Amino acid sequence: MDKKSQDFTLLTGSKVIDGNGGRPIEDGVLLMEGDEIKAIGQKGSIPIPEGASINEIDYPGMTLLPGLVDCHVHLIGIGDGRSGDELSQLPDEVLTLQASQNAEAHLFSGVTTVRDLGAKNKTTFMLRLAQQMGITNAPRLILSGRPIAIIGGHLSYFGTTATGVVEGRAAVRQLLGEGADFIKITATGGSTKTSVPGRPSFNVDEISAIADEAHKFGVHVAAHCTNSQGILNALDGGVDTIIHGYHMEPDGTLTYRREIGERMAKNGIFLNPTLQQGRDRIWQLLAKRNTTELTTSENKEIDDFEKSWAERLPFFENLLNDGVKLVAGTDASWMHYKLGGTSLQDEILAHVDIGLSPMEAIVSATRDSARSCWIDDHVGTLEPGKKADILVVDGDPSTDIKALRNIQDIYLSGNRVIRK
Repeated sequence: MDKKSQDFTLLTGSKVIDGNGGRPIEDGVLLMEGDEIKAIGQKGSIPIPEGASINEIDYPGMTLLPGLVDCHVHLIGIGDGRSGDELSQLPDEVLTLQASQNAEAHLFSGVTTVRDLGAKNKTTFMLRLAQQMGITNAPRLILSGRPIAIIGGHLSYFGTTATGVVEGRAAVRQLLGEGADFIKITATGGSTKTSVPGRPSFNVDEISAIADEAHKFGVHVAAHCTNSQGILNALDGGVDTIIHGYHMEPDGTLTYRREIGERMAKNGIFLNPTLQQGRDRIWQLLAKRNTTELTTSENKEIDDFEKSWAERLPFFENLLNDGVKLVAGTDASWMHYKLGGTSLQDEILAHVDIGLSPMEAIVSATRDSARSCWIDDHVGTLEPGKKADILVVDGDPSTDIKALRNIQDIYLSGNRVIRK
């Protein structure tokens, strides 16, 4: 088709945040053609192709910014408090339907890309097929399929276990053959009943084999780590993202290990701290307490969390001071934390609460989350040549991060998302 006869869409807003961390563009405009951004700048600065058909959409008082990237979801989760052990007992058909609901809800909340960090069998691959066939609405899907775990290890109930370097490499090839976009490993125990959060799972040789095999095929590796030795093993093994990343010692104490923080910062290893995962449950209990008397165990949950949060604040301060790059991922739906609504916005708020500026927190949920997923060549920022994934919010989130909750419009690949 002749360039002059093609349709363009011109979005205008009071501000445009490009996701790179600089000052917002005042009286900003964004020109897109099809699914691609063609230009971005101040009003009047963008040349319009001669003879082009222009669809102009004005958003007065609003801010345009990149669609949000949630780099840690579990699409098959229900978020009703049940554990992963219980979740894994549900039929794959039910879990795939649940994944479809969660994907649509998260898209409607302004999240245009998700990285799923572990699902049962081929459930999320079936979701992607349904998305490709136009059966369901979903954000861009970056899928690990089943995480690789040790026998009885964290998330081992989802279907892939490996012992030794040979099985580790074979597991990578099996998952990539099924359609995985990257590899997730559980390098330590976690909430799974048969695992121990304070102990490493894979040894360095096993992690090295898994990471090497993944990197040979051009995909990244994200590692669940909940203790210091597990993090060190994962770093020695060559992973690209650390999930949770608490420096927990064998006696259960949280002690910041500067050698870990400095090494992550130096080598550009991303940290997805999943800050809101526990706090969301406390918010639910505090809201419940306004109308109902809580049980003794529920009050203890609140007290224990508040004590834990206070202990963790200096830990996060040290991470940020050492230059560790945080990326925003909810770890929802898991336990009581549901996808959709304002789940990612609440995680971004938590990043501000531990010391990031609003703009830094926005970058953590756009450009840097995309970088951690190895997809920043086409999403994560508003730049010419990238996909037109755009979020429109009322207000200025660069000064008030809560404005991210005020969603007015969402564009995915240049198409306006019709929310139900």
